[in-house]
Amino acid sequence: MLAPLILRHLPARMKRLVEPFAGSAAISLACAMEKRAAEYWINDCNKPLSELLSLIINRPEEISDHYAQTWRDRDADPLEHYYRVREDFNRAQDPRLFLYLLARCVKGSVRYNTDGLFNQSPDKRRLGTHPATMRQNIMAVSALLRGRAIVTSQDYRDILANARATDIIYMDPPYQGVCGERDSRYYSGIASDDFITALDNLNRRKIKYIVSYDGRLGARSYGEPLPAYLNLTLLEIEAGRSSQATLLGRDEQTIESLYLSANLAAELNVETMQQRSTVDATKLTALKN
Repeated sequence: MLAPLILRHLPARMKRLVEPFAGSAAISLACAMEKRAAEYWINDCNKPLSELLSLIINRPEEISDHYAQTWRDRDADPLEHYYRVREDFNRAQDPRLFLYLLARCVKGSVRYNTDGLFNQSPDKRRLGTHPATMRQNIMAVSALLRGRAIVTSQDYRDILANARATDIIYMDPPYQGVCGERDSRYYSGIASDDFITALDNLNRRKIKYIVSYDGRLGARSYGEPLPAYLNLTLLEIEAGRSSQATLLGRDEQTIESLYLSANLAAELNVETMQQRSTVDATKLTALKN
């Protein structure tokens, strides 16, 4: 889990944390657990996912009850039940069914086909999170974020255009080093040039942000570094061995790249971060102009 490492490079106190590519909203949740921000703006262009997050935060009893019912509706063939729920979800895009699929699918990881339909297979070794445990988890998330968060499903550019000067923005867009503008792990991709232009606009408006964008696996690099004219500070976080490397018996370390806007790096004091990162097994370098 990279959230604790990423949090070390975010301010201790924020008026509002904005996640334009929220996914599971892991960073917002981690910040909420430490009471880092007064408000949260959680956004993802995957509408069923954003609607599910909204249900978890604002209507926890309803989504917990629906999950329990779906989980207990398994017949003698749990695999057939999964495929039936997946078909129903792809037809209706009901976010409540999405929760069951996420809890039951392989590695809890989403996959989409070229038509944008969820096509991840079920994990045959387990039946998904037990309803009692799921309810407990949902209630905990709701307690952290209810009344403090807004959840939307908009284009990331609209989110950035409406960001406030006092916001801190954390961005984890589709992994550009692997997927380009389309990947089965993501509901949709983004164009690199558009994203770089959006970052340049944030710089002009003096809005602070941090981006997770590319990285390395062993000797292989994925993606092009963000351009030097953005005047970003690059942090390379050692994320350990990937699950794939472990399965193949390879001793390859995954390096995740974070980029800090110049004003955020100045606020956090880069030298202090560099000293601390040595202890945390995190390497810090600066992009050269």
